Amino acid sequence: MIKLSELQLKEIIIMDDGRRFGHITDLEIDGNTGKIIAIVVEARDKKSGMLKKADELMISWDHIVRIGSDVILVNDVQGPNLYGTVK
Repeated sequence: MIKLSELQLKEIIIMDDGRRFGHITDLEIDGNTGKIIAIVVEARDKKSGMLKKADELMISWDHIVRIGSDVILVNDVQGPNLYGTVK
C-alpha cells in the first residue's frame, strides 16, 4: 500500500517523449467503488502566484504504466482537453 503523501513526492514522466510533467496534487476517487480513477497533476511549467492558481490537469489511472521509487511513468498523454483532463 502507498500513501498519497508518498505519491506526491514522485515526479510524473511522460514515456512518449520523456517530458517531466509535474507532481500529483490530488486523486479522483469513484465514490461508489472507492477506486482511484485519475490523478490530479500540477503542471510543471505552470506555477501559482499570489493571484493565480497553478493549472491542474487530470490523468486517467489507466494511463499509468509504472509507479517507481522516484517517478510515475504515464503513456498516451496528449495534452489537456477542454476540461483540463489529459487523455
